[in-house]
Amino acid sequence: MTSTTKAPPLYPKTHIIAASGVAALLSLALLVFPSREVEAKKTFLNLDMDNGSEQVQGLPNTAADSTDQQVESDSPFAQIEGSADTQNAQQSAEPEVAATPVEDPRNKTVTVGNGDTLSTVFSKVGLSANTVHDVINSSKEAKQLSRLNVGQELQFRLSEDGQLEGLHSKLSDLESVTLSKTDKGYDFKRELVKPDVRDAYAHGVINSSLFVSAKRAGLSHNLTMDLANIFGYDIDFAMDIREGDEFEVIYQDKVIGDKTVGTGNILSARFTNRGKTFTAVRYTDKQGNVSYYDADGNSMRKAFIRTPVDFARISSRFSNGRKHPILNKIRAHKGVDYAAPRGTPIKAAGDGKVILAGRKGGYGNTIVLQHGSRYRTLYAHMQGFAKGVRTGGSVKQGQIIGYIGTTGLSTGPHLHYEFQVNGTHVDPLSQKLPMSDPIARQEKQRFMQVSKPLMARMDQEKATMLALNKR
Repeated sequence: MTSTTKAPPLYPKTHIIAASGVAALLSLALLVFPSREVEAKKTFLNLDMDNGSEQVQGLPNTAADSTDQQVESDSPFAQIEGSADTQNAQQSAEPEVAATPVEDPRNKTVTVGNGDTLSTVFSKVGLSANTVHDVINSSKEAKQLSRLNVGQELQFRLSEDGQLEGLHSKLSDLESVTLSKTDKGYDFKRELVKPDVRDAYAHGVINSSLFVSAKRAGLSHNLTMDLANIFGYDIDFAMDIREGDEFEVIYQDKVIGDKTVGTGNILSARFTNRGKTFTAVRYTDKQGNVSYYDADGNSMRKAFIRTPVDFARISSRFSNGRKHPILNKIRAHKGVDYAAPRGTPIKAAGDGKVILAGRKGGYGNTIVLQHGSRYRTLYAHMQGFAKGVRTGGSVKQGQIIGYIGTTGLSTGPHLHYEFQVNGTHVDPLSQKLPMSDPIARQEKQRFMQVSKPLMARMDQEKATMLALNKR
């Protein structure tokens, strides 16, 4: 069988030329003008890139998308726009480098270390010993620059040739000093900052000692000492303190900004010792005299009886060079002798603890009383002790503690009486003893105007504290 092949249709030559021309025009148009789909996709991608997104949202990640993106990247316009965006992105991505301030070589700061002196500090900034000498001798006030503390900063200002022009140092939050070069030498100035004074409240319960509990409550060492001195006539803080004792204090807080830079006076306080509560209020009378009183205006300072024996005469005074009548040699007489008939009653000069009731060498029968933390009295050569007076007990002011005798190194019946302040013997006749006068009648109303608000505040603060602890 013979196969036959069908010939393709024949077109006129003019038709073929015309069709070729149309195809060429279409190709040119497609090359120059992108399609709507590509143009739209390009706009969408650019907007997303502006938002910093790496993935086209709302479109599936398909090969067609990759082709479209490839078409976009093949566009010459896309390359130009992409180049601009890339440059902008690179420029925005580059971190800005802050200019490093150039230190002025004329300004130098030195921190005082262990073993530093003013000379060593000055030498660290290139200043000579002659400069140190000139500074120290410029004035009496400038001499305090030589008293340096570890950690203290000295800020120097030097001239072009390295000579001292000025010096500044902060001594504390409240004090700083400045030194300036003048034509005549150096000018020294001391600058003080006046802090704001606010009232503060503290409360504590004693577990071991007053100092530990006070520190835990936020009280400084000085405030704790003040607290002990205020109640020292009623409470022996070395012997009487018990676990569970309680204290409250309203005191002055010195503040600069939000920082506490010191403390002032105790304005009021309460101390509960062995279940008994003592109260103190600071009061300044119209004459400017300051003292502490209880809430009713009675003085916290207990008076001492200047003469513990009635109707006695002074037979020997306080002296550092008296000749002893028995030993026949010069020996200091650290007390006052009161001559009186044997058996004359002897009274306690003030409230106190009996730390000795017994024999004491040449003193014979002796009683030693401790009055608070600062004062101590001694009564010697006694015939005997009053009933109930014994070591470890306590006595009241004016209470009879014994009777005049002549025990020990004594030539006749008399009382040898000594008075000590902070362990030092003083003349009881010339010593200015603490007074116990209550608030004067004309001052009582003014005192109560001070006392009542302070007592009320302590009550309120404690109630608030207890309420918070129950939560």
